[in-house]
Amino acid sequence: MELDIRLPAHGLDIHRIERQLLDIDPAGIVDIDPANGHLRVSSCASRDEVARILGQAGHPVAPAAVSIVPSVCCGGCSG
Repeated sequence: MELDIRLPAHGLDIHRIERQLLDIDPAGIVDIDPANGHLRVSSCASRDEVARILGQAGHPVAPAAVSIVPSVCCGGCSG
């Protein structure tokens, strides 16, 4: 699942966030969305888990600021 988090990119410790995320999802990815400058997380973690991870990484955010991005998966590569 892809999540869009409305946080200013300036001052974000992406590596710390990623380390926290990888503890619960070893395949998780954290980056900045170049289209809107928001934090982008791709993970099986829930919205609440991602909000908790951000808080633990020093970037507290309300779960409402974490939006689930609709899937763009066509299903073609898995079967």
